Amino acid sequence: MENKIKTDFEKAFKNFPLKEELDFKKNNLENFIKKGFPGKKMESWKFSDLNQIINKNLGELNFYTDHVQKNLIDTSLIIKNFEHNKIVFINGKIEEIDFNFEEKDKIQVSKGLSNQINSFKGNSLLSLNNAFCKNFYNITIKTNYSMKKPLIIYHMINKDISLTTVNSQLSFYLEKNSLLKIIDIYDEKSEKNFINTFYNFSLKENAILKNFKIDNSQNNNIKYSFNNIEQEQNTISETFILSNGSKFLKNEINCNLKGKYSSAFINGIFSLNTDKHHEIRTSVNHLVENTKSYQLIKSVLEDKSKSAYQGKIYVNPEAQKTDGYQLSKCILLDKNTEFNAKPELEIYADDVKCSHGSASGSLSEDSIFYLRSRGLNYKQAKKLLIRGFFLDVIEKITDEEVKNYIKEIMEFN
Repeated sequence: MENKIKTDFEKAFKNFPLKEELDFKKNNLENFIKKGFPGKKMESWKFSDLNQIINKNLGELNFYTDHVQKNLIDTSLIIKNFEHNKIVFINGKIEEIDFNFEEKDKIQVSKGLSNQINSFKGNSLLSLNNAFCKNFYNITIKTNYSMKKPLIIYHMINKDISLTTVNSQLSFYLEKNSLLKIIDIYDEKSEKNFINTFYNFSLKENAILKNFKIDNSQNNNIKYSFNNIEQEQNTISETFILSNGSKFLKNEINCNLKGKYSSAFINGIFSLNTDKHHEIRTSVNHLVENTKSYQLIKSVLEDKSKSAYQGKIYVNPEAQKTDGYQLSKCILLDKNTEFNAKPELEIYADDVKCSHGSASGSLSEDSIFYLRSRGLNYKQAKKLLIRGFFLDVIEKITDEEVKNYIKEIMEFN
């Protein structure tokens, strides 16, 4: 792999003009070559050996995509349900940035390395992303500005590539009293690629972030997504994950609550079948007093599918009066499915309220019998129970427009 990745790097950045960025990329390339794709020897990958998954499903990967050629946007994939701003990635390259619904002086788009980009040197996949991401974009929401419409980020893969790593990266800066809503949507026309996405969020005082990550398009791609969220005083972050379409997907959330009265809410749904393997891993770090976090993850698994949830709540010695909650539940629809959970509490303060829990089991036969006695057949009763199980998570979405959209694509309306 080493010779292949170095050759592809030379192709991608042969005439790259920015020396500082090129040196940064080379350092990250060496770090990835040294560490490689993560495997079970790493605690954070004990349930999802990515090195083995890639070898089994993809084999040898290409690391180079042509960023010179302009890719045409398939407008039929653009959501018509509601008005929105948009950023369109095609094969990892940004082809369009559109904030037409916003006041132009309230949104700033620039290029350059993020302040947090060097914070995760132990993560080889972020090193891979840093090495091959073509442009680093920074998006700033100005002080006292709430975006009028949500921002949908389209991640599209066309038929021109296969067996290739696709790396994309964005940094968002929310200044004081600002609000940003993001919806991530994946749509791939090509199979068997490794898609690697990194977002960095910086929330200043009283800022609000709402991020909805939707993986609903059926495909055989392998995906990894990492969100880093830095929160100052009285900020709120809300993350919702619908994990359904890809062959393999791992969503990783690292959230640092660095200001008093900051809060983080992470809710997720696994709805998996046909040998799919998905994971959510969260690290919520309570670093000062009077912070709050809430996490709820639910899975429904069938037909040899597998899900995993690793959730950690860390409480710093100075973080008195922390309120942290974490729960995962799973319904196993047949004996060939697998659910793994690793809830963690690491607490160094004494005046806290923290709890975690995990449970798994099958559908209640008594509940099915009751519904059938009311005129439903077995399939209808099963579907209604699963819907009720998931609605508990969906109803926690605070944006009605997005909530209704997710209910629609899950056929809950």
